Amino acid sequence: MVDQRSLVDRAKQGDHDAFAALVHGSIGRLDVAARLILRDPELARDAVQDALFRAWRDLRALRDPDRFDAWLYRLVVNACLDQLRRRGHRAIEVEIGEIHVATEPDPASEIADRDLVDGVLRRLDPRGRAIVVLHYYVGMPLTDVAGVLGIPVGTVKSRLHRALGDMRATFPPDVTADGLRIPERTLA
Repeated sequence: MVDQRSLVDRAKQGDHDAFAALVHGSIGRLDVAARLILRDPELARDAVQDALFRAWRDLRALRDPDRFDAWLYRLVVNACLDQLRRRGHRAIEVEIGEIHVATEPDPASEIADRDLVDGVLRRLDPRGRAIVVLHYYVGMPLTDVAGVLGIPVGTVKSRLHRALGDMRATFPPDVTADGLRIPERTLA
C-alpha cells in the first residue's frame, strides 16, 4: 500500500492517478462537510469541485505532505465561504442527511429532531457553522480545526463557544439534549 506522503510527492510531479488516489477516499466526507456548511447539495458539490481544482492547482505549495487532509478541508471550507459570499447569505432550505444515533428512534421523532437541528444550524453564521461541522460532524480536534481554518486555537474555541451558545438559545425552552436524538456533546 502506498502512503499518503509518496502519493502527495507523485501528485506534485503531475501524476493524475496519485492525486485521484489521494482525494478518492475524502470526497464523501468533504461533501458532507460542505453540505452542512452551505445547506444546499448543489452548492456543496460546486464547493468541493472548486476545492479539488484548487488543490490540484496549488499542490506544489503544500509544504507538509502529512497535512494534506487538513489542507484539503481548509480549501473546502474556504470554497464554501466563497459560495456564501457570492450567494449573498440567502437562506436555503435543504434536507439534512441521516444523523448517526445510538438507538433507533421512531421515524416521526427522527424527522422532527433533524428539522430542529437543521433550523439551529441554519441560524449560525457561516464561520461558526464551519467550526461546529468540522468539530462535531467531521470529528476533528480543535487544534486541527484551527489549522484547517488558519486561525489560532483560542479563536476556534471562542467561536465554538459563541456558536454553541447561539444554538442553545435557539432551541425552544422545553427541548433539552435528552429530548433530542443528537449527540450529547453537540450541545455541551
